[in-house]
Amino acid sequence: MSLRPHQSAWPGALGSVYSQPQYSDSFESTSVASSGDHPYRPLTPGVYVPTVAFFDKANEELDTETVMRHAVRLAEAGVAGITTQGSNGEAVHLSHAERKLVTRTTRKALDDAGFQSMPLIVGCGAQSTRETVELCQEALSSGGDYALVLPPCYYKPMYKPDSLIEFFHDVASASPIPIVIYNYPAAVSGIDMDSDVIIKLAKHPNIVGCKLTCGNTGKLNRIAAATGAATPSDHGSGFMCMGGSADFTLQTLVGGGSGVICGLGNVTPKACVKLIDLYASDKVKEAQQLQAVVARGDWAAISGGIVGTKSGLETYFGYGGFARKPLPRPTKSDVAKYAEDFKELVSVEKSL
Repeated sequence: MSLRPHQSAWPGALGSVYSQPQYSDSFESTSVASSGDHPYRPLTPGVYVPTVAFFDKANEELDTETVMRHAVRLAEAGVAGITTQGSNGEAVHLSHAERKLVTRTTRKALDDAGFQSMPLIVGCGAQSTRETVELCQEALSSGGDYALVLPPCYYKPMYKPDSLIEFFHDVASASPIPIVIYNYPAAVSGIDMDSDVIIKLAKHPNIVGCKLTCGNTGKLNRIAAATGAATPSDHGSGFMCMGGSADFTLQTLVGGGSGVICGLGNVTPKACVKLIDLYASDKVKEAQQLQAVVARGDWAAISGGIVGTKSGLETYFGYGGFARKPLPRPTKSDVAKYAEDFKELVSVEKSL
């Protein structure tokens, strides 16, 4: 296995009880070594959207037609890639079979619409190392290119200082696709991986990036500098150091980051892409102005969560539906509030 320029082999044998054939992560590679005909789709700086899952309003069955339509809408808006089974994708509400169906459906929609080269990141977090690796294997078989992995948290009080490092090492060593570390304290009982830990893990040859939904831009800056992260103007090492929310897109870029994986992109993908384009074109003043609008709109997505995001989609784009129970359905007053909170940014979106 060839390594990215900033990496050396992880100390110790890569093999473990979970070992699978390893992914070739050379930037010159064109295929996954373990699957032969699986094309290599590199991650590039930009906007990645963690798609919401869509369900029939009456029976909560997956609505694959809307999954496909939404994926193509995002691709046509110019996003760099799509993430399935993220926090916005209600992965915790889906069976393994449903997870695979969403990913497979998304990949097919992209391919059929001419976006065969668009990378697909798949959320693969689970509470055991074994199931996490299994999800990584299923992601590959369903057309996924990368695995987005949260740290496990259920047995947090029993973890030793190196437990999470060992977890990510074992998963990365066994996964047939590269790993993107997902740092989201609110979703994992407050576990907040610091920059020292992520920088150490970034040396693993099968860990290619991180998503920082913690919002700590100082941490992002340290990781980006230590890894030589890719930016819109410089390929660097190729490591992807990404913010986890659209409300600090500009801060991410100024700090040397690679872009964002942002839920707001479900509603206003063009505006999110435009923000990065402005910065990359040295139009910093315009970028600052748009960032302010994006941040106000993102607060609607953050405070309303999946419920608010889907409500905004339904109001302004005619689709979205509801989240699976026990998440609540929005009341009429909720719908009106979300509509008002998204209004300014949607106006920008529809002008692009």
